[in-house]
Amino acid sequence: MTQRSREHWIEHVQQMLERAGFYVADTHGVRPSSFDLAARRDSTLLLVKVLKNIDALDADEAARLLELGRLFPALSLVIGQTSGASELDPGVVYTRYGVPIISEETLGEYLDKALPPFLYASPGGTFARVDGERLRLLRQARGLSLGTLAGVAGVSRRAIQLYEEGAGAELGVIDRIETFLGEPIVRPIELFERRPPHAAGAPKSGSGTPRTESPKGGPAPPRPRSGDALRDGVLDQLDGMGLEVVVTVRAPFDAFTRTPEILLASMGSLRAALHRAEILHGLARVSEGHAMFIVRENVHRPSISGLPILNVTELKRHRDGDDLIEEISEREGP
Repeated sequence: MTQRSREHWIEHVQQMLERAGFYVADTHGVRPSSFDLAARRDSTLLLVKVLKNIDALDADEAARLLELGRLFPALSLVIGQTSGASELDPGVVYTRYGVPIISEETLGEYLDKALPPFLYASPGGTFARVDGERLRLLRQARGLSLGTLAGVAGVSRRAIQLYEEGAGAELGVIDRIETFLGEPIVRPIELFERRPPHAAGAPKSGSGTPRTESPKGGPAPPRPRSGDALRDGVLDQLDGMGLEVVVTVRAPFDAFTRTPEILLASMGSLRAALHRAEILHGLARVSEGHAMFIVRENVHRPSISGLPILNVTELKRHRDGDDLIEEISEREGP
């Protein structure tokens, strides 16, 4: 996939989300980044990554994407085209390291036609989620024993019990049961649930290092120094305000804090601020939080493209997060 075609693909996914009523921030202009789009509709916040081949999503990148989703919180979602040489099937939800993955066609059916997927891919094949309560009521209404239905489905009695508890079943089993009962027994997969029920456990590693207590209840070990005096100094200053700071990797921002409001912080040169200002401001609006950029230089304007710009001296004037948020709010643009 060429860079131009990928740009077009991201733009098309953004348009699909906007048509469905999402407010979207395009964040892919910051490289490298674990997500390309952030989108909100009502209480649903999405972090979307667009990949041609979903095999390019490795464990570390998936962990970063999931960790960013946990911080906001948001649902992490990958839109893919192929796995290896094979096209992704429409109507099927795939997973890699706990991240749900769907094709562009599946997303379009869900957004434009309110048609959710019913199938999910697993190492053992393609499965559907069984509506366990419905299956149990249908079986009991027909006076069928677990053994009778197991014989029809070609599985064990224990498997039928698991289906009635909501376990997934292979397509062939689903087809035999539905044909015998004359009723559907599968449940749709709601893509925008916080955590798809079939998803594998999230990786243990994350996108950043929060300032938390040690397992024994003592103080957290000091954060590793980056060697960048501006970056380390800003993080120390935020720590000193009593904020819980998470240092992020491969994100449009360098640190995530809550005051308890979301505050996305970046630091660097004024030139870097000019490059990131529109992206960070849009991301703050989508996440219903705030963002700021810290520079060394003296600046003669409070914001750039709606993004508050502070120099180190101005940041040091603030003793707590509430005071900082108050000034940032005054500087924010529409």
